[in-house]
Amino acid sequence: MKVSFTLNGDPITADVEPRTSLADLVRGEHRCTSVHLGCEHGVCGACTVLIDGKIARSCITLAVSLDGAMVTTLEGLADDALMARLREAFRTHHGLQCGYCTPGMLITAHDLIRRKGALAEAELRQGLAGNICRCTGYAGIVAAVAAAMDEHETTKSAASIAAE
Repeated sequence: MKVSFTLNGDPITADVEPRTSLADLVRGEHRCTSVHLGCEHGVCGACTVLIDGKIARSCITLAVSLDGAMVTTLEGLADDALMARLREAFRTHHGLQCGYCTPGMLITAHDLIRRKGALAEAELRQGLAGNICRCTGYAGIVAAVAAAMDEHETTKSAASIAAE
């Protein structure tokens, strides 16, 4: 089956089997290696991407269902200022170890900050709950996302004051 969508800003047209997952398509044919396959049941969050601006599990999303969609992987957020803050915060706050969950955590954190802004720690932990990490114990991840969230809110406030 033929499917056409936008991947990280580039138009893609592909012939795929009806059972091909988005994860398999973008990793195998388009070298988006930030999309990790963990559970392949949509539970672990390692394969998290943005589809039309909303987080989704690419391992359980059929590629044929994406005709006309806009798909963004971590590679597509390379020049995003918020993502740069998140990457730096993960490094500073020791929010990663093996790195397998990191792309999905970063995409989820980016989405949380973009949609919800400042969150209390309990809300932040709830928002990240769909992403499993077997290495870190989550303390560094939560601290990193909280730091990036605080910096984002400060930057947003400064920008709004400057606009006045």
